[in-house]
Amino acid sequence: MGMRAYYLAIAACFASTADSALHLGTGIYDATGPISDTIMMGMANPSQYAAGLHQRLRSRAFVAYDDATGKRFAFVSLDAGMAGLVLKNRVTAGVEKRLPGMYSENNIGISGTHTHSGPSGFLQDVLYQFSGSGWKPQTLDAMVTGVVESIVMAHNNLTPAGGKIAVGKLTNSSINRSPTAYLENPVEERARYDADTDNNMTVFTLEATNGTELGIFTWFAVHPTSMNNTNDLVSGDNKGYASYLYEQFKNGRTNVTRPGHGRFVAAFASTNLGDVSPNTKGPHCRDTGLPCDILHSTCGGRNEQCSAFGPGKDMFQSCQIIGNNQFKRAVELSEGPGTPLSNGAKPSAGSVDFVHTYVRMPMLNVSDTATGDHLGHLCTAAMGDSFAAGTIDGPGAFDFTQGANSSNPFWHFIAGLLHKSTPAEIACQAPKGILLPTGSVNVPYPWAPDVIPMQILRVEQLVILVVPTEMTTMAGRRFRNAIKVQLVQAGVIDDSAVVVIAGLANDYADYTVTFEEYQQQRYEAASTIFGPHQLSAYIQEFAKLAVAMGTGVQPTPKDRPTDFSNKLFGLRNLSTDHVPDGAKNFGDVMTDVDAQYSRSAESIANITVAGANPLNNLRHQGTFLEVQRCVDAGTCTTWETVAEDGDWETRMHVHKHTKDLVLTTYTFEFNWYIPSDAELGQYRMVAYGTSCDDPLIGKEKFTEFQGVSKTFTVAA
Repeated sequence: MGMRAYYLAIAACFASTADSALHLGTGIYDATGPISDTIMMGMANPSQYAAGLHQRLRSRAFVAYDDATGKRFAFVSLDAGMAGLVLKNRVTAGVEKRLPGMYSENNIGISGTHTHSGPSGFLQDVLYQFSGSGWKPQTLDAMVTGVVESIVMAHNNLTPAGGKIAVGKLTNSSINRSPTAYLENPVEERARYDADTDNNMTVFTLEATNGTELGIFTWFAVHPTSMNNTNDLVSGDNKGYASYLYEQFKNGRTNVTRPGHGRFVAAFASTNLGDVSPNTKGPHCRDTGLPCDILHSTCGGRNEQCSAFGPGKDMFQSCQIIGNNQFKRAVELSEGPGTPLSNGAKPSAGSVDFVHTYVRMPMLNVSDTATGDHLGHLCTAAMGDSFAAGTIDGPGAFDFTQGANSSNPFWHFIAGLLHKSTPAEIACQAPKGILLPTGSVNVPYPWAPDVIPMQILRVEQLVILVVPTEMTTMAGRRFRNAIKVQLVQAGVIDDSAVVVIAGLANDYADYTVTFEEYQQQRYEAASTIFGPHQLSAYIQEFAKLAVAMGTGVQPTPKDRPTDFSNKLFGLRNLSTDHVPDGAKNFGDVMTDVDAQYSRSAESIANITVAGANPLNNLRHQGTFLEVQRCVDAGTCTTWETVAEDGDWETRMHVHKHTKDLVLTTYTFEFNWYIPSDAELGQYRMVAYGTSCDDPLIGKEKFTEFQGVSKTFTVAA
């Protein structure tokens, strides 16, 4: 018997011996938001506007259901910068309409992958609106639809199932971007680990009892920032690419199964990635090529030129390499023996459980869970000076540096116009120098969250700690270990269980560092908004959730966050489209393909068509482009689609133009990077779009159009 067959036999054994009460289901749906005229979410770069599409963004869900206890939950990994309170609320309402009485805020967990190449406009707190495109209904609507549909699909796909868990090292795929802060942690604690990044990948493989493979959900700590702050194409970044590769591996290439439409779902979720960069060549000065100052991430005393790159020659190749590394390691772990999901589980506890609550963070008294010693209290939210310095993945501007509080009186004067921090607030956040007192500003609306969600999900011996923050490497390790101890003591799991962190989930409350890392005040510490005891607060409150899960009592929160999204206003940016100069009709091919291309990665087939505002129709579950191959050589009456806009090998660029001095027009440029294994033969490129006619009186009218290139040949 071959090794693959051997491992599959073991997996089938695990599935057949799983708790017969357990049902699992997976689902996937398009969640791509605006691909133009919207600032990307993550880098806070006001010049980084989306202007095209490289990878579609998707929502990937699994549902776990115990038919013995009736308990169920849905976990979602969403290709987005993060989840948000408004998103969670609207998804909960949407799922309730479709599946009444089955899901609520308590048993739905939504975690963002943290791609920095997705559209902004879905977070209600003012600070995040300033760092993006304000309030953008199209972004939120796309995300809500995608998440709801993926959950409903996973629910409808529920089947008796089991699974296995595998944990293994993945190296050469990440570096710590704040290594000097990591070194502030106790020597004896650091000695327990072999790296300053969390190199463990956890893979949860889901398989029906009849042997059908349902999917995998993985957690590996690395920022999806291979695509840097000059990128203008919407992208799932390295985690999105890893998902694409795994789903293609299981479901077939585009001519067999369109991307995002297969039964097998592969999610690469976020975890404690707070200080972890994928840019493995490390930080160098762009002007000199020399290494940056390690303590402050500066070049000649300024931060703007300090950026991390690699491992590829450009951001696209780097994204491929880091994504491919995650994909290959996930395959190895999933196809290896693993540990049965039910291994050591206590039948009396049931196979599925969940707890959820909200906690008001400012002024929360915090104690050490292990010793009971009182540590202090949390602070009113504030961003420190180093927040404005950015990171080596995306440096900031205005002469701020990491690991130093600004002496620039101008910026503190500006901050003082918003709110002059009190001595008590300054002392609470020390040694952070308060740049933006976000928790004290409520004009026109709150600038930061104050009541945040906390949640634990369990399927047999896999526990997911769902947090609304980006924990650093050591913060995540400390948090994960502490809560596992509490769960074991509460009788929820035994020591063989696997506990993972799902970050940037259900809302967004910035970063969380250890108390020791906080003292150095690099970017992650400056963005730990509730002060130096924030990590201990998470441990304290999640310990309470662990006890609640053990007793079977769902907590009743004292406070709830305020959803004020109904007060926010955002333009939908739809108006009458105009045909660009040089074309007569929408869809006209303005620049056509060459007659022949060689079959190699360096060969690129291009067309440009007369386009319209892509916001008219984001073509969810569809595509703006199809690359088609002639399957009846000679007549070419039958065409087979071999690539579309969800494939890595295609790119779509949206170009805006001015016509008659005042009118805006669009052209779509499509690139097909011809794979080296492309089948020889005749091809064409077909573009799709939708134009809008918005009359002064009456309702707007939308019209579909398409453009077809001439036939071209791919030769050896």
